[in-house]
Amino acid sequence: MSTDKDEWEEPEPSVGPVPTEGPEFHPYHHPAAGWGAAKSVSRVLVREHALLDGPRAIMRMNHENTGFDCPGCAWPDDTKGLKLDICENGIKHVTWEMTPKRVGREFFAAHSVTELSRWSDYALEDQGRLTEPMMYDPETDHYVPTRWKDAFELIGSALRGLDDPGRASFYTSGRLGNEATFLYQLMARELGTNNLPDCSNMCHEASGRALQASLGTGKGTVDLKDWENADALFILGVNAASNAPRMLTALAEAYHRGAQIVHINPLVEAAATRTIVPHDFLDMALFKTTRTSTLNLQPRIGGDMALLRGMAKAVLEESKTDPKALDQEFVDRHTSGFDEYRALCEETPWAELERQSGISRADILKAARIYNDADRSIFSWCLGLTQHEHGVDTVREIVNLLLLRGNLGREGAGPSPVRGHSNVQGNRTCGIDHRPTAEFLDRLAEVCRIDPPREHGLDTVGTIQAMLRGDVKVFVGMGGNFAMAAPDTPVTWAALRNCDLTVQVSTKLNRSHLVHGRQALILPCLARTEKDHQRKGIQSTSVEDSMSMVHLSIGMKRPASPHLLSEPAIVAGMARAALPASSTPWEWYVEDYDRIRDTMAQVLDGFEDFNRRVRLPLGFRIKQPARELVFLTASGAAEFSAARLPDVVPAPGTLALGTMRSHDQWNTTIYSDNDRYRGIKNLRTLVFMNRGDMRERGIADLGPVDITSTARDGSTRSLSGYLAIPYDIPRGCAAGYMPEMNVLCALADHSTQSDQPIMKHVKVTITPAT
Repeated sequence: MSTDKDEWEEPEPSVGPVPTEGPEFHPYHHPAAGWGAAKSVSRVLVREHALLDGPRAIMRMNHENTGFDCPGCAWPDDTKGLKLDICENGIKHVTWEMTPKRVGREFFAAHSVTELSRWSDYALEDQGRLTEPMMYDPETDHYVPTRWKDAFELIGSALRGLDDPGRASFYTSGRLGNEATFLYQLMARELGTNNLPDCSNMCHEASGRALQASLGTGKGTVDLKDWENADALFILGVNAASNAPRMLTALAEAYHRGAQIVHINPLVEAAATRTIVPHDFLDMALFKTTRTSTLNLQPRIGGDMALLRGMAKAVLEESKTDPKALDQEFVDRHTSGFDEYRALCEETPWAELERQSGISRADILKAARIYNDADRSIFSWCLGLTQHEHGVDTVREIVNLLLLRGNLGREGAGPSPVRGHSNVQGNRTCGIDHRPTAEFLDRLAEVCRIDPPREHGLDTVGTIQAMLRGDVKVFVGMGGNFAMAAPDTPVTWAALRNCDLTVQVSTKLNRSHLVHGRQALILPCLARTEKDHQRKGIQSTSVEDSMSMVHLSIGMKRPASPHLLSEPAIVAGMARAALPASSTPWEWYVEDYDRIRDTMAQVLDGFEDFNRRVRLPLGFRIKQPARELVFLTASGAAEFSAARLPDVVPAPGTLALGTMRSHDQWNTTIYSDNDRYRGIKNLRTLVFMNRGDMRERGIADLGPVDITSTARDGSTRSLSGYLAIPYDIPRGCAAGYMPEMNVLCALADHSTQSDQPIMKHVKVTITPAT
């Protein structure tokens, strides 16, 4: 299959943010954050007409139990009483939702779905907040207003009419709060399906499976205080300045106290150089920068596992002359499989480690020296490690390295995955899992008095495949922009269009409303910044951050429309319509979210006494058994992994391409065509390349190129007319922006270890445009 972008109706580039100048590239040499972030925030506040509400929101964001949780990243809230625990991208995200612009019935009457399909994704979201439920009218090709009652009845009728509950699939985005999450999975399981795909299936699924296999827990074990006490921080596959900007504070503080900071990434991102933290007012005034790295290593795409294996080999080699290099007592008491792993490291030649990692032995030894000299080390990673065929093995290799020196179960040490979306970890904790454990289902059955299905359900890739086959007839999306977030864009669109009914719960217009089933509903919900009025008063919701802290979030603004419903209310309305005889007290739950939390406390491990503990300052941390050196594995010990190294060296003439976000983007939401930290202006249809690879192919700077990917089954997908940007990236590697480049990742190209789409390791050829 060859898919040119024109065939899948890419939006016209003239619709949306219209650049006043042509594309520009000027390498970025300034610190991350600092005055650049301050100027950006000022422009955003002016653009969104939020000069009054914006500062009010800034003062309420990420404040313990008195404000709302940032709907952006999942970095933990400051523990030291910081009054401005905010960042540039968080403010962009909040003001984007607080816009005074509205999308009501008049807008939909004026614009058909066919017309809107030609608009850019920026232009769609820039129209403003959705104001009332809308139903697609196929006769006019317009969305028309509908009542909530009628919308719920349409959903209920479609679900009741299925001959098998497995013909429905219920997708979750990371913005969904814990209470709505719990009700959502309860509805699906009472209906009789575990078809609960989520955004984790596309990002950190590999992390969860790896940590579960190695440690018996699917989460990291460290908290923010550990970051404050680590002697060495290893940051892998993370663009922190854009994707977790508040991490910059932790990195700057680590440098000031003398910690070593090693960044491992094919691209040297802005967060791996220096920063001015905006809430350090004196530094801002004096333009005083702080380094955020003591060593930068640039492995080839997919080469992280070989680099980590090399560090482990160095530790083991040193232990032969210095027994302190290996914590033998820890290994003997708390681990299993060490002898096999040691033999594997010893038999792997340095030449192969250098070839697969793309890093010299000398540089690998530099990283290993830092690790050996540190008493306490943290390894943190993001999608640069997980979106590969071997993502699970790579994360397990991190755990292997931590175990060698006993960097687990003590302050300042352990694994720390960086979650990319505000409550994506909470979604999984609260039951969004297509592979639930028997223990969870048993408790759910006992407490909620339902008979949940026991067979595994569909994940994201499985849902798309089932929609294509016609096996899934109803798709419900709670937040997000599934049509653009998923891989293999034309295939995903065809799958959605093959449904009998698609339902999207959203705050703003996006592509998923235009790529729909034969019947379609748009259900507008409250934003996290807005007050949630229910029968028992204004409600709060809870979220879980990357480090397992659970805390409350309460909105501050009047809702954008009187016709909006909260996410728990929407779930309850769908559930009652689909399950009219259900004994679950859906309406009673929505009156007072404390009631939902009381039920959650009986079902979920670590949520005991939920309502009291979540109201404590900073909330509470879910207990992590592995942090206490209790390993819920088959052996009762932490498990070494003895996986063979994959061959990640590109074949001659091909490149390994990784997709990523720009700085002026949050997931599929595009704020502009700029990427400040990479020096890009007025351009998104680009590909970053090594200058040597460009020269070898006869490609000029900013020259137009054609990009073709080849899937495992031999099929090809193409993008044309992209501009090549010479960049500091290893030979044989390339990178570009999602969601535009998702078209290159075939649906069949998902990891056999995690079932994640391999969006960070797409095999491509790049040639001058024809």
